[in-house]
Amino acid sequence: MKIGSFNLDEDKSVFIIAELSANHNGSLETALETVRAAKRAGADAIKLQTYTADTITLDSNEDDFLIKGTIWEGRNLYQLYEEAHTPWEWHEEIFKCAEEEGLIYFSSPFDRSSVDFLEDLNVPAYKIASFEITDIPLIEYVASKGKPVIISTGIATEEDIVLAIKACEKANNNQIAILKCTSSYPAPIEEANLIMIKDFEKKYNVISGLSDHTMGSTVPIVATVMGAKIIEKHFMLDKSIGGPDASFSMTEAEFANMVVAVREAKNAIGSIDYKLTPKQEKGRDFSRSLYIVNDIKKGELFTPSNVRSIRPGFGLHPKYYNQIIGKRANEDLKRGKPLSLSFIQ
Repeated sequence: MKIGSFNLDEDKSVFIIAELSANHNGSLETALETVRAAKRAGADAIKLQTYTADTITLDSNEDDFLIKGTIWEGRNLYQLYEEAHTPWEWHEEIFKCAEEEGLIYFSSPFDRSSVDFLEDLNVPAYKIASFEITDIPLIEYVASKGKPVIISTGIATEEDIVLAIKACEKANNNQIAILKCTSSYPAPIEEANLIMIKDFEKKYNVISGLSDHTMGSTVPIVATVMGAKIIEKHFMLDKSIGGPDASFSMTEAEFANMVVAVREAKNAIGSIDYKLTPKQEKGRDFSRSLYIVNDIKKGELFTPSNVRSIRPGFGLHPKYYNQIIGKRANEDLKRGKPLSLSFIQ
């Protein structure tokens, strides 16, 4: 599975996505500077969301359309998405800026028209947002484009995940990534349930990763250790500019620190290998070994008073200690001499 120049099957790094979302606060210049900041912070990719209020919901104040129990309480869906959407006429310029910065760029479409629009902009991949995982016709249409499909699972049951994967496979598209996600804003860390990352990969034979709404870097770091190959975090220039996603987004400095921590965590995992590195081999010089600790005359017995296991490690292995004690020396041995089997009668 390859997204742009990044090969998720072979690359030893983690694919880190900066999610722009609504963090442009209605300003194209802010959006462009956010792209540049994402590059400075070490992201591999920038991701947008492609919808309008009209393509995603209805302008209605009926009870079903009023937001309850979230940080957006008291608004209707149309008002939220009208504020949060990224104008479609900005996409080309934002993607051009990303390309100039050396960032991979793509987006989350929310209906067929946005897929067609993104196809014209030649995006290398698609992201299915958590709340769209139940839209099987949309997933089938996205998958039919033959590009990698990254799917978030913030509200998903196991059946939803299976249906989404089957929708991709129905379109003969096996380039699938499933991201563990908790759709709370911000998400409680105790609900991260990152063990699922390993299960996704094993059970569904897909690339697995994390779309994170928790505060801080702890969850992305642990996800990396759990085998996540993709990390997605909301990103913004400055929380003071406000906006619907500000409370759970990372600033440039925070994101940069997370990137360093994730990269270090990935490097720390290593592989199962009992061979010693050259540094570890050298370190054995300071291990324990058997030494003569008091002068011994030829024919004398080796005893606990003249042979001990001490540092450094140039003498005989301590595993021979019990075999040595009670044997006789075949030559004079000075204090501080490393013991050898050749000294024994």
